[in-house]
Amino acid sequence: MPSFLILENLMMKNWIEAARIRTLPLSLSGIILGGLLAKWKGSFDGIIFGMSSLTTILFQVLSNFANDYGDGTKGTDNEHRIGPVRAIQSGVISHKSMFRGIIITIILSLISAITLLWYAFIPEQWNEFFIFIGLGIACILAALFYTMGEKPYGYMGLGDVFVFVFFGWISVLGSEFLYTKTFTWDSLLPASAVGLFSIAVLNLNNMRDMESDRMSNKKTLALRMGFQNAKYYQMALMNLPFILCLIFLLVHQELFIIRLENLSSLKPFLFFILFIPTTILRRKILYTTEPEKLDLYMKPTALLALFFAVLFGMGLSI
Repeated sequence: MPSFLILENLMMKNWIEAARIRTLPLSLSGIILGGLLAKWKGSFDGIIFGMSSLTTILFQVLSNFANDYGDGTKGTDNEHRIGPVRAIQSGVISHKSMFRGIIITIILSLISAITLLWYAFIPEQWNEFFIFIGLGIACILAALFYTMGEKPYGYMGLGDVFVFVFFGWISVLGSEFLYTKTFTWDSLLPASAVGLFSIAVLNLNNMRDMESDRMSNKKTLALRMGFQNAKYYQMALMNLPFILCLIFLLVHQELFIIRLENLSSLKPFLFFILFIPTTILRRKILYTTEPEKLDLYMKPTALLALFFAVLFGMGLSI
């Protein structure tokens, strides 16, 4: 193989690693649940689902690039960091190239978002179109200023709040609205469940990186609480989604009028299949004493969030 092709493949591999593919299932959880909630309510559009998934992936990649750039510039990603080596930290991507990648991803995100919103709202709903354009810009700014800028909110312990709002409420409620063009308060319950699972992944990351964050003055909520309290917080984050979705079902009791001759009435409880693996995972996290070992549980927690969203949505819509 010619040397320039080898170099090109290597560069592509570096950018794929910088995009952190393993974070994408978590970002899609809210989009999938929003689509399934819309299907349950009788509104679904495959084009909206595909375009909203693409837009969300681009937002997530932008967030990952910006996080790499911000932490790399501030020196937070250093030799003391426990997790995977980042692109700028290792030197495989320069600051200038990463900044260029951020600009390109912003442009692609805006094109994807505007195309999605144009299809969903135009020509009937111009007000909603511009409101969602504002939400799209807010998503971009939230992705950028988690670690970038002079006062990034991730360094002030506000990451959990922003993840809850953007990965939970905006992701689920926003995507549902694209289909149904309506908002109902009860959808806040499953949206909050996805948001809590998303915080659970972030909290694991922050517990793992507590020592390097302390040296870099990155005051995450986990660092402020301390390692043991952060683990108790993690238990709550992984328990509450089941409670919130159970409350949702109680609000809609007509969904599960249980008849012994009709086991399909139990479909809305499909997501409880995950309670046992979640309990096992929670227990492992609770009894972990070495922060670096928490990295083992980040991917399973992100997959739990995805499966939770899928099973809860399918239990309603199938």
